[in-house]
Amino acid sequence: MSKWAALTSEETAVLAESIGSEQADMMIENVVGRYALPLGIGANFLIDGRDYLIPMAVEEPSVVAAVSAAALLAREGGGFSTGSTDPVMIAQIQLLDVVDSAKAMRMILASREEILDCADTSPSLTRLGGGPKGVEVRQLPDTPAGPMLIVHLLIDCRDAMGANAANTAAEAVAPLLEQLSGGRAGLRILSNLSDRRRAWAEVEIPAAAFDNDAYDGKDVVRGIAEANAFAFADSYRAATHNKGIFNGIDAVLLATGNDWRAVEAGAHAWAARDGQYRALTDWHVRACGKFESLFGRLELPMAVGIVGGATQSHPSARLALKILGLAAKNETEPGAGSRRSDEEVSAETWHQGARRLSEIVAAVGLAQNLAALRALATTGIQKGHMRLHARQVAVAAGAEGEEVELVARQLVTEGKIRLERARELLQK
Repeated sequence: MSKWAALTSEETAVLAESIGSEQADMMIENVVGRYALPLGIGANFLIDGRDYLIPMAVEEPSVVAAVSAAALLAREGGGFSTGSTDPVMIAQIQLLDVVDSAKAMRMILASREEILDCADTSPSLTRLGGGPKGVEVRQLPDTPAGPMLIVHLLIDCRDAMGANAANTAAEAVAPLLEQLSGGRAGLRILSNLSDRRRAWAEVEIPAAAFDNDAYDGKDVVRGIAEANAFAFADSYRAATHNKGIFNGIDAVLLATGNDWRAVEAGAHAWAARDGQYRALTDWHVRACGKFESLFGRLELPMAVGIVGGATQSHPSARLALKILGLAAKNETEPGAGSRRSDEEVSAETWHQGARRLSEIVAAVGLAQNLAALRALATTGIQKGHMRLHARQVAVAAGAEGEEVELVARQLVTEGKIRLERARELLQK
């Protein structure tokens, strides 16, 4: 992996050491220690004709193995194809006590250019092609606190996640919107339902690729399509279905220093956009004569960045982006002088920066879902998961070195993956 990503020996050492206590103390408050997670590599990914190794920070057994197996299966159909929209975030300004809503809306929309000029709080972002792009107004006529007008600023955040840019712009335009509406500005903050900033991934795999000694491939792909239909129609199933997607997505976001909580919040809201919470993926069987294939698609809001915040301050996050081919060209090495600004880094990033990361993450989510549905449609989810879980149980019982595999293997053989039994085996 170090050779693949051209990591230096110092960078490879960072993967093992992560952050020091002094750096942790600068990242958050009241620091008492550091909490480490395993950093694994999702293998076999072919995305838009290019091979990728996927850094994944996760504690749950079977996630990395499952997504790697699914990515290998996807290669039978040419791998994943992806796309994304422009990285536009929404900043919301809440207007209260507006006497004439219709007039206020007309005034706001007629003053679009003035509002956009006022919202242009980052000249460097505008210089890179981003910045404020649009103004929208929505009415909320009946809320527990009375009627409201909600103004949306549409802000292209380029390679940043954009929370700070959106919040700053919202604060800047609030006084002007008060004048135009005759009302009072309440909340001024971004929305994590970033439905203007979406990424998607697709894959089509021949049914024959699912053939094995125990199952006919056509039966497997039909089972996957039926499982997805269940999650589309039933919210109880959809919650678990979508959680499995985020097993993969969150692991990549965490590894790259991105706000996985924001992405999850937006995706879950997107999943309920028609009034019912549904599956985020679409899997169905395509038939052409005797030939059948499984087609899958995942689309969701994806507000991610490769500059700012932990993506730059956390050394492991920077290396994860480098492994993905998304680090800045000629980025200043530690100890080689002052680090360049986020804007300078953004101007020279490879492969479309944050948009490319969003597409990669979508492909990982689709692969993770494929792995889960394939298991559910065949052997069941527990077989592989519990085999890996047995190792954790063995470690929790006190096993070390070769003892871990010996105890775990016996737990699986007996079908009793219990801490008490692991301790008994360890004593023997």
